[in-house]
Amino acid sequence: MILDNHLSPPQFIQVVRHGEKVELSDAARQRIQTARAVIENIVEGDTAIYGVNTGFGKFENVQIDPSQLAQLQYNLIVSHAIGVGEPLPGEVVRGMLLLRAQSLSLGHSGVRVEVVELLLSLLNAGAHPVIPAQGSVGASGDLAPLAHLALGLIGLGEIEYQGQVRPAADVLGELGLRPVTLQAKEGLALINGTQLMGSLLALALHDAKTLLGTANLAAAMTVEAKYGSHRPFQSDVVGLRPHPGALEVARELREFLAGSEIAPSHLTGDGKVQDAYSLRAVPQVHGATWDAIAQAERVLAVEFASVTDNPLIFPETGEVVSGGNFHGQPLAVTIDALKVAVAELGSISERRTEQLLNPALSGLPAFLTPQGGLNSGFMIAQYTSAALVSENKVLAHPASVDSIPTSANQEDHVSMGAHAARQLRAIVQNVQNVLAIELMCAAQGLDFQKLRAGKGVQAAYEYIRSFVPHLEQDRYFRPEVLRLREEIASGELLRVAQAMPSGASAPARVGPQAETERDTTSRH
Repeated sequence: MILDNHLSPPQFIQVVRHGEKVELSDAARQRIQTARAVIENIVEGDTAIYGVNTGFGKFENVQIDPSQLAQLQYNLIVSHAIGVGEPLPGEVVRGMLLLRAQSLSLGHSGVRVEVVELLLSLLNAGAHPVIPAQGSVGASGDLAPLAHLALGLIGLGEIEYQGQVRPAADVLGELGLRPVTLQAKEGLALINGTQLMGSLLALALHDAKTLLGTANLAAAMTVEAKYGSHRPFQSDVVGLRPHPGALEVARELREFLAGSEIAPSHLTGDGKVQDAYSLRAVPQVHGATWDAIAQAERVLAVEFASVTDNPLIFPETGEVVSGGNFHGQPLAVTIDALKVAVAELGSISERRTEQLLNPALSGLPAFLTPQGGLNSGFMIAQYTSAALVSENKVLAHPASVDSIPTSANQEDHVSMGAHAARQLRAIVQNVQNVLAIELMCAAQGLDFQKLRAGKGVQAAYEYIRSFVPHLEQDRYFRPEVLRLREEIASGELLRVAQAMPSGASAPARVGPQAETERDTTSRH
């Protein structure tokens, strides 16, 4: 991939998760060099410019002698690299390397080309500076985490390479790379930015889109297992309140349910007037998540095209301006909203699982086991789902409403966006597990049916049954939940369901049929 003035979320994923190589365009090199010339002119003069020849934060009024500017940048990195906690996952660090290089390549930061090229060299080699997860308050950007990233560039700290964590200098030497000696402004340009928040958001947003589609599939499967009505998903119903997300979710539900033999079997009423909210309100609940994802995509597109360090260089005028582009609030507020939206996918999924397991609600055997008492069935699966949903309620608390002053009140309002982004990642992972549990239970519920489900549901059911067998008696569930979570996270389960055209026939059904005869024609 050629890094120029545009980076799309799909390109980000290709590089970060699939290892696509990145190089600077000629235009980007020229922009970087032009901005660097402005900094070099400043260094030759005696005008005080923040971060170029002054101290940082509260020390902004302390002018630094030109002979000490390289030491100033070195001191900045080593003093700011004081993060704590577990190391960030490798894919998050890869995203930070890419996004930092992208922002610097726009030509308003004043670094040398070799600094950006070293970032890309580490990225392309799969060498990831070890970055502790905690320490950012989200303004002036992600200072401590990005300082740990910069440590690797100057040959300090540690780098993970080929599965091993080793001293950065050793890894650079093995790769034939030389540590960079940072010059005026370069250390500050490396650490003033929102790249931790941006990387975490980009990865979580990609996963959330897959998660939403899988949640729609799980809902459709539960509707079929519970003889739920399809009518609330029809376009004329949802169209009377046409939020874009609701319309899209309803459309996808209809595709998953198309061709169902179950739906026509319960058109005559049995006294049941309407389904529970967790079934019939899926377009409205999941649709709100769709809308939040769409908004986050818009914000992320702007962020990917942004310069987020300080001060900013304007080569056309030679002006250097201190601003607030490093502040994480646009991301933090967006991430907090997305946290709530994704958590709700888990909340309503857990309620659908209860609809399947509770015989007073389901019309199915209690806890979906034909021999209750001797067997507990899926009883405790719902406990785990409930635990994860409740944990998400804590994680979904908005981080961006908090602020704590730093740098002697020079930096007196911060975003806490990194907190929000780490919480979002955890929520996504929790909901993947919650949906895995619902899908496992819904597949068991379909085992008690004698009729075929909608094409997309049927295809997903058959796929799940290829590695999660029908439950005859109690067994160890954890490996099956973890496998289902992997299928959800990779998007493979969703692809199987979406690949089934509405007019096609699903694979021949396998697995046990109804253990208990039921009069399906009496269902409405």
